[in-house]
Amino acid sequence: MSSNGLLNEERRREILGVLHRDGRVLVKDLARQFRISQITIRKDLEFLDGQGVIQRTHGGALPVQSGALLDPTLREKEKLHRKQKTEIALAAARLVEDGQSVLLDSGTTTTAIARALKHSLNTRARLTVITNAINIAAELAGTNIEVILTGGTLRKNSFSLVGPLAERTLRQLSADILFLGVDGFDTAAGLFTPNLLESEVNRTMVEIARRTIAVCDSSKFGRRSLCNIMPVAAVHEVITDTQILKSDLRALKEAGVKVTLV
Repeated sequence: MSSNGLLNEERRREILGVLHRDGRVLVKDLARQFRISQITIRKDLEFLDGQGVIQRTHGGALPVQSGALLDPTLREKEKLHRKQKTEIALAAARLVEDGQSVLLDSGTTTTAIARALKHSLNTRARLTVITNAINIAAELAGTNIEVILTGGTLRKNSFSLVGPLAERTLRQLSADILFLGVDGFDTAAGLFTPNLLESEVNRTMVEIARRTIAVCDSSKFGRRSLCNIMPVAAVHEVITDTQILKSDLRALKEAGVKVTLV
């Protein structure tokens, strides 16, 4: 039994509850919450990792991924980290200037950016949004924002258009800013998505954009998925929340990537 009166098994069950609720746990936060040493928390996390119920990371833990093919639906992802995504979206919208062309890939964070742009129409009178996401196009329909939707094959999980037609359309265009959402961001290996066709469209987006800004909440760091989109050095800026690990923040800055925390 630990000093706060909980049995080890009870405390570990509570740790799993926090992980499932928040999408990640940090050693220092758990030690404070349970009023026990960080050494004990690390042992708990190592035990749970050994049982295969969590994914241990430097400084904390993440939920176990069911393999590199994990591809949750847009509706499933909308339920996660809503506050962080909204704050990231507001910060992203502030970077957009009148008259620019903005490229948005599919995803919940980029959808939040579309909403933020829609609600700032007084300074976005001549804005053009290029997207391969039909839900983003629908979000902006009826506004003063000019919307260009790529063609392509519809992916039901992400509401995105992919394939050769989408890539061919994108190569005929040019964008001032690309806001790119990702499913995994490994500061050593790069940016990831679980779908091969999606990754090819994303790479085309990077090619036609003057500036690439990755937008993702901190739970995406330390994770990989099936397909690598690009290396970290190809990103100009990252917008994320303040819960990012210091080691990841340091790695981004060492790679020459500007970081905005919200």
